[in-house]
Amino acid sequence: MEDISLHILDIVENSMKANAKNVRIELIEDKKKDTLTIKIIDDGEGMNEETKKQASNPFFTTKEGKRIGLGLAFLQQSAEESGGKIKIDTDRDKGTKIIATFGLSHIDRKPLGNIDETIRCLKSTHPEINFSFKYKTNNVKK
Repeated sequence: MEDISLHILDIVENSMKANAKNVRIELIEDKKKDTLTIKIIDDGEGMNEETKKQASNPFFTTKEGKRIGLGLAFLQQSAEESGGKIKIDTDRDKGTKIIATFGLSHIDRKPLGNIDETIRCLKSTHPEINFSFKYKTNNVKK
């Protein structure tokens, strides 16, 4: 993935495949902590414990006809390259929350990309899904 907006697109695609009707995307830029956090929260089918354990393994997928699932693995790699991490919070039939934290000023953090275009694309191509997007920042001068 070239930028963070493509990671968002990929993870939201997973939400839609899990029959989510509501997807919330949050982008939090915290200059005090030097972090960029992305939260993707859905009300889809969620994952069972075994799937959750394997979710960031690139050689595991629940998609029929595929042998690899790279979305979460690539997101985890991108986050870790910038000193961050991902967290997956999910329960079967209760949805999933993916939280990816990146080092905001880390030289290896991928650029944001075109977040505006990504959100517009999601909303226009999937009008049946209620998308919400929130961007927060604490512009702190040092």
